Amino acid sequence: MKYVRVNVICGHLRHLLVNNFDTCVVSCVPAELTLENNGKKEKLKGFNLKLKDTILFPEGGGQPDDHGMVGGVPVLRVLRQGPEAVHFITSALEEGQEVHIKLDWERRFDHMQQHSGQHLITALADTMFGYKTTSWDLGRQRSSIELDTATVKPGEMEALETAVNEKIRAHVPVTVNLLSIDDPAVEKACVRSRGLPDDHAGPIRIIDIEGVDANMCCGTHVSNLSHLQVIKILGTEKGKKNKTNLIFIAGNRVLKYAEKSYSIEKSLTGLLKTGADEHVDAVDKLQKTVKRLQKSNLIILREMAVLIAQNFKNKPDRGNFFSLHNKDGDNEFMNIIANEIGFQDTMIFLTVGEEKGAGLFLLAGPENIVTEVGPRVSELLQGKGAGKAGRYQGKANSLVKRAEVEALLKEHNSKLTAGEE
Repeated sequence: MKYVRVNVICGHLRHLLVNNFDTCVVSCVPAELTLENNGKKEKLKGFNLKLKDTILFPEGGGQPDDHGMVGGVPVLRVLRQGPEAVHFITSALEEGQEVHIKLDWERRFDHMQQHSGQHLITALADTMFGYKTTSWDLGRQRSSIELDTATVKPGEMEALETAVNEKIRAHVPVTVNLLSIDDPAVEKACVRSRGLPDDHAGPIRIIDIEGVDANMCCGTHVSNLSHLQVIKILGTEKGKKNKTNLIFIAGNRVLKYAEKSYSIEKSLTGLLKTGADEHVDAVDKLQKTVKRLQKSNLIILREMAVLIAQNFKNKPDRGNFFSLHNKDGDNEFMNIIANEIGFQDTMIFLTVGEEKGAGLFLLAGPENIVTEVGPRVSELLQGKGAGKAGRYQGKANSLVKRAEVEALLKEHNSKLTAGEE
């Protein structure tokens, strides 16, 4: 059974607004889907489902796929295979079974707003400044358009934003035209498109923004620019060689962005005790103060490290073992102490960080002992370390067993002392 693209099921744009649909299962076969979770790829076992008809849009044209439910089962991915749409689900459905599709409308409408917004920005960026769009990305929070220019001039993005929002306020219709492959209008509409996929079948779909743009596209779009509500161009970033990335949000994303920005502004006002207009100056002053205090703290820590080492060396009964934990120290603090004391004949164990949490450690002393016990110390502190020439240091994930490390080192140290005697 061939898949008819979204909103062409009944051949009219109004079916983009259909979010419930009844159909039947054509096939449902075992499959695997690779998902990315927190930067890691994981494989999920499930089923590839084909339906007689569908209202769920498969990924394509720079637009992510729709989500929803089929027969009460969540649809996690919709992909295009030639003229067919394949829905990935985690529970099997029977072939021939009548099923109800429920579309995730919030996700769909968001994609419609961003995609139509991209068409509008692309068209006007070309018309106004001659900047061609070479690609675009519909992101989860913001979208980007790659412009074929190394730089943009000051004021151009502001002018572009004004122009696109004027078109939105003008209530410009957006229509879908289905054309045959040999229609002359297709060639005209292909100017800004990437061309047809090799496995394309059926009529060509043209998205027409009245008086603004006509572009070949398989994606879902609003029926009037007024449905975009507003477009905010957040700025530009340097893209690939000789390219510029235009960053934008449209429609409901602008409202969410404003709500989040106001919430942050309100919180900063409470923390900084200043009005919003003074936030930048207040933070700048705080950063300078912090840098000054950090510098002073570093000097004090260095001086304290020297004094700690000298105090130990001046003790007549100091022995040959020294252990210290300091919450606020760092690697430099520990190394200063070790160098000042000297570790050729003294075992030194130093830690910094939270007393029962994560931190850093340094083990210094006779090379043979350090080489032997270093890995065990690292193991007890649930960390990783490395060393040479009588030093072994690293990161500890837990300092809870610090006392056990001290006992281990004292035991080895006493054996060494006894051997020397």
